[in-house]
Amino acid sequence: MLMQKRLDEILSRFRTLTEQMVDETVLGDPNRYQVIAKERADLEHTAAVAEKLVKVYKTIADDESVIDANEDPELVELANAELEETREVRGKLEKEMEVLLVPKDPSDSRNTLVEIRAGTGGEEANLFAADLMRMYSRFAEKRGWKIETLSGAATGIGGFKEVIFLVKGDNAFGTLKYESGVHRVQRVPATESSGRIHTSAVSVAVLVEADDVDVKVDPKDLRIDVFRSSGPGGQSVNTTDSAVRITHVPSGLVVSCQDEKSQHKNKDKAMRVLRARLLEKAQKEQEDERSQERKSQIGSGDRSAKIRTYNYPQQRVTDHRINLTLHRLTEILDGDLEEVVSALAHADLMEKIKK
Repeated sequence: MLMQKRLDEILSRFRTLTEQMVDETVLGDPNRYQVIAKERADLEHTAAVAEKLVKVYKTIADDESVIDANEDPELVELANAELEETREVRGKLEKEMEVLLVPKDPSDSRNTLVEIRAGTGGEEANLFAADLMRMYSRFAEKRGWKIETLSGAATGIGGFKEVIFLVKGDNAFGTLKYESGVHRVQRVPATESSGRIHTSAVSVAVLVEADDVDVKVDPKDLRIDVFRSSGPGGQSVNTTDSAVRITHVPSGLVVSCQDEKSQHKNKDKAMRVLRARLLEKAQKEQEDERSQERKSQIGSGDRSAKIRTYNYPQQRVTDHRINLTLHRLTEILDGDLEEVVSALAHADLMEKIKK
């Protein structure tokens, strides 16, 4: 029985990790102890469910033996009653175990870069890009995450043509990865005198923060240009050539950063964005190689796909991928995204279980 074998493997591994945690050689090596302790903590709930399932399987086997071997009607009746109840428990535990056995994406625990770009809609799209930036910032604050702005092209009335920021925190990428795609807004712009509803669009890309070990960038492949920062005006505009544009010649990817007054800091931030984009490109190529036909409903990261609509007149937010509609637009834009991200994560999990 495949499930029984998998349960035995889980429980055996959990026992081994438990024994290792009290081993003197492990206790004397803080780094090794930390690795083992984390694996054991990650496996603890799965092992508890596995232990329950093993006991349930034994109870079912015992009841079936009683029914097969006993001629006492009372004992058979009791065994049948217990068997029916235990099989129901088995079904629930097996479903829970199926969820627990879905392979975890190792990138989920990583920090993430979020890129927001205004699309169709002119200044109204720029303003909505700023609204999304605020939404994610508030959500990060509620989660206890940290945000660091890497690059931003602000407009004169408080919008953004583009903004890129780093989110640092527990499961940042795993939570935000479903936000990739086109976000559409329907509302009456402040500049609209006739009260006509406009539709604008903003694209969001969510990338894993890449380390040096993830992406090797040959300095010979880079073309680095420096130029004077530009902006909406005022004292914030640098008067020195501190802005940096990095072109990765083999891929054609271009990243610019001008937020800092230091050329070195701008270059460092631009490289972080470039590495993240190169990692995303490499991962996408690997995914395409594995399966040309596989298209996941959730988390595909397709920036061309309209994923969500924010309708102001109806106070409605609709996620088109899972047909989720909530009439809580104000709260959601104020960072209350928990219900949305939880529903998306659950839908993704159910999709993976089917495969």
